[in-house]
Amino acid sequence: MDEHAEELSIELSFWDKHRFLLLIAITIAIALFLVGVSMALYASSGAAQLDLSRPGYRAVSSQAINTDSDFENYASFGQLDKAALDEFNTLYSKQASKAKAVDAFSGDPLNPDALEISAPTPTN
Repeated sequence: MDEHAEELSIELSFWDKHRFLLLIAITIAIALFLVGVSMALYASSGAAQLDLSRPGYRAVSSQAINTDSDFENYASFGQLDKAALDEFNTLYSKQASKAKAVDAFSGDPLNPDALEISAPTPTN
């Protein structure tokens, strides 16, 4: 019986013995590949230039213009009661109706005017 067990241990290849380590190495390689693809898309799509939270843009992030006087932020603190939920639902419904008004299948759904992020027009 010992001979049979010895034969089985000899027949196992290097990859059979280290199957778990191989699985971890392949998982890490796939994760690195996907991170590389996502970073390439982030840089090539122009999203990197819009991200004012990046360390190089912190000095100019205070110069960003927020002229959306129609947008009202929901308070991040306070009591959570029926009045607060009603206020949130009202604000959410107003913003959701704006988002639904944009035709995503039109020629340019990412147009700054469609997203309401364009620079304000000067008034005379």
